Amino acid sequence: MTKIQDHPLRYQLTNELHARPFPTISSPSTVSYLAVKQPQDAEHRDRGQDLQHLIELLDRHGAAHPKPGATHHTAQIGRHTLKWEQHSEFVSYTAYANGVSTRAFDPADFEVFPADWLATAPGQRITSAMIRVVQHDGDGSLQPMLQEWFVPESLAVSRVLDGSAVVAGDFRIDPAGHVRFAILPAADTGNQRIGRIVKRLCEVETYRAMAMLGLARARDLTPSISKLDTRLSEMMLEMTSGQTPAEETLSQLLVVSAELEAMAARSAFRFSATGAYDALVNQRIGLLREERYKGFQTLGEFMLRRFEPAMRTVTSTERRLEMLADRARRAGELLRTRVDVERSAQNQALLASMDRRADLALRLQHTVEGLSVVAISYYAVSLASYSLYPLAAVLNLSKGGLTALLTLPVVALVWLAVRRIRKRLH
Repeated sequence: MTKIQDHPLRYQLTNELHARPFPTISSPSTVSYLAVKQPQDAEHRDRGQDLQHLIELLDRHGAAHPKPGATHHTAQIGRHTLKWEQHSEFVSYTAYANGVSTRAFDPADFEVFPADWLATAPGQRITSAMIRVVQHDGDGSLQPMLQEWFVPESLAVSRVLDGSAVVAGDFRIDPAGHVRFAILPAADTGNQRIGRIVKRLCEVETYRAMAMLGLARARDLTPSISKLDTRLSEMMLEMTSGQTPAEETLSQLLVVSAELEAMAARSAFRFSATGAYDALVNQRIGLLREERYKGFQTLGEFMLRRFEPAMRTVTSTERRLEMLADRARRAGELLRTRVDVERSAQNQALLASMDRRADLALRLQHTVEGLSVVAISYYAVSLASYSLYPLAAVLNLSKGGLTALLTLPVVALVWLAVRRIRKRLH
């Protein structure tokens, strides 16, 4: 019996849905997180370098290598479990181990990633985080602990996943260079749920950092956009006043349009990615199902106050650039129309001038033809007179009389001959 054929990508695409399971993390635990991004053109980077860098870390612990072309890998390195993931613009490393240090957020915990190995990373750190997973004795002891660990001004605290845990973070970089998060699970919270919370917090921090790259690009572009906006407005005034020739203004406008199109092309990917990362941040926070904890601001409220204004700035800059390019395009079309009208008027004037010249030429031709008839007639009469002089004596005519008799017939014959020639030419 013949079986139905499977699409060659069926299993691969189905397995992709299960390719990146959440880590299973117990309490207490220490989590070290790192995200690395190449500074330029990261989406087109050599992804083999990412794998090679991972393999160098695995070889230090004798851990198994990932499969060729893998985009995620889990391995045991010492007492830590390492989860590696490759994304479109960055790679992330999550190392977690049971137990916590006596000193909260001890920089030594991050030494799971050796300093010399970090120095050879194919890219730059976009973010790194230390996450402390520990149960607390009660609400009374929690608040002083959070005040000690985080900057109170920007501290965000909330209950998540239907009260499964309390999460806290201030999204600031501590003296060791890491962002701090605390996860304080309830006694009955399972390890998989803790792992899911850790994963969500790492994603929120990473996507937030990636989205903020759009703000940096927007700030870099703002002076240039303002300058081009001013130039465009000045050219529009010149175009309205008519003081500058339209073709000269059009030439300047094409330069401005080219600059705007180049800026838009260079920024299109970053602005588009920023919108995607912004949506992911809000989505991941929504998945945490936050509830307010003791009057603290939630993660969502923190993002609304601190993160969303930056995203609105990026959106505003992108729209401003698009609108300015549209203005330049419309102004160019108006100027081209004006130039075409002026050229049409010039062409009409030229054609009228050519018509006048043709009329003058025709009149001159008629004059020349008339003069030609007179000149030819003169010579023809002279020749005829000379040839008929002997006949004048026989007819008893004087030479003058003979010439007078010949003039009218000869002129008529010459005029008819010239007219016939002109008709043949036309």
